[in-house]
Amino acid sequence: MRLPKAVCVLAVPLMAAALMAQQSGSRGGTTTPTTPTTPTTPTTPTTPTTPTIPTTPTTPQNPQWPSSTSRQPDSTTMGTYERPIYVSGKVVLQDGTPPPDSLVIELVCQGSPRPQGYTDSKGRFSFQLGANQAMIADASTGGGGPFGSRGTGAGSWGGTGSTGRGGIDERALTGCELRAVLAGYQSDPVSLAGRRVMDNPDIGTIILRRLGNVEGSTISMTSLMAPKDAKKAYEKGREASKKKKWDDARTQLQKSVDMYPQYAAAWYELGVVHEQTKNPAEARKAYEKSLAADAKYVNPYMRLAAMAASERKWQEVADTTERVLKLNPVDFPNAYFINAVANYNLQKSDAAEKSAREAVKLDTQHRIPRANHLLGILLADKQDFTGAREQMSNYLKFSPNAPDADTVKQGLAKIDQAIAAQNPASATPRP
Repeated sequence: MRLPKAVCVLAVPLMAAALMAQQSGSRGGTTTPTTPTTPTTPTTPTTPTTPTIPTTPTTPQNPQWPSSTSRQPDSTTMGTYERPIYVSGKVVLQDGTPPPDSLVIELVCQGSPRPQGYTDSKGRFSFQLGANQAMIADASTGGGGPFGSRGTGAGSWGGTGSTGRGGIDERALTGCELRAVLAGYQSDPVSLAGRRVMDNPDIGTIILRRLGNVEGSTISMTSLMAPKDAKKAYEKGREASKKKKWDDARTQLQKSVDMYPQYAAAWYELGVVHEQTKNPAEARKAYEKSLAADAKYVNPYMRLAAMAASERKWQEVADTTERVLKLNPVDFPNAYFINAVANYNLQKSDAAEKSAREAVKLDTQHRIPRANHLLGILLADKQDFTGAREQMSNYLKFSPNAPDADTVKQGLAKIDQAIAAQNPASATPRP
């Protein structure tokens, strides 16, 4: 049976606004440009006993997360009264200064993170736990943690631990902590265990500590030196971008970089606006000026990689993502995945497999299930059907409602046939 090399569709899942929002700290709700179908690569030599791996259709916009039902607390342990719980505090870098840009504050329960709010320009934050429903949806974090799936009303988490009226049972916070999110830094966690409704909301200071082997970050230190008026125009531009008032956003952000040409974050946001208004040439110029101002600022690289991918410039995609990974090899599983896709299309299977494995290893929240799928395709191409089966099965586990789920299941059945042909004595039916 002939084994044609599968067609891998480019999936650059910056999770729509979600991952980009997490990686860039942007509140603009911007989306990644749509990427086209990847051309096929040459076929593998004929293998009589091996199955055909099916063609992969386009990646879904928001892959589904696995159910976390097994981690939810028993409903019999929950209290009958659930009231709003408020928290406030501030975030500082290790030297005591506030971050140069706003950051996401996450609630992490039993290893499952949920974005809760942002810091202001001075690093301060204040919010009701679970109330920022729109932010949770933007981040596409799914239904992990002890609070179950997302609810439907404002302030509702709609699962165990929440009534859907904006309240949280205090005991549901056992095993939960707050942390700040900034690539290249490690956050000191603040435990919420034992916190009660009537407690002082101030949880104190969250300290971000620079990782020793990481240079790149999703904030630019040039923001610290921005003049007051440039910062004001920058904030106005971001707010306009959040509301999709692109003309106003462009005007304010252009004003900001005119006053302070080294404002890397403002150049980046201006590039995003140009992308949203279908002006890729100006977007590219803005991203390049952002990098000229701060070559360690990761966000523009990710956008440039996405733009190059949309044009199928795979070598440029590979080079750009490689630069990201040299700056920061620990915080960007998505960059590893994009790099793997680029190398796959460049017919560099070993490099593609290496990056795909790193993407799977770093993607502990399983936000990029396509990385498992791509790795499965690569392993099948090299006749490692046992490894391919594991990765394809994980893809279905982490993205059970993917539109290509039935096709992947058919491919798994044929992979099982190949495994049985390789090991006829030990072959047993698989579920």
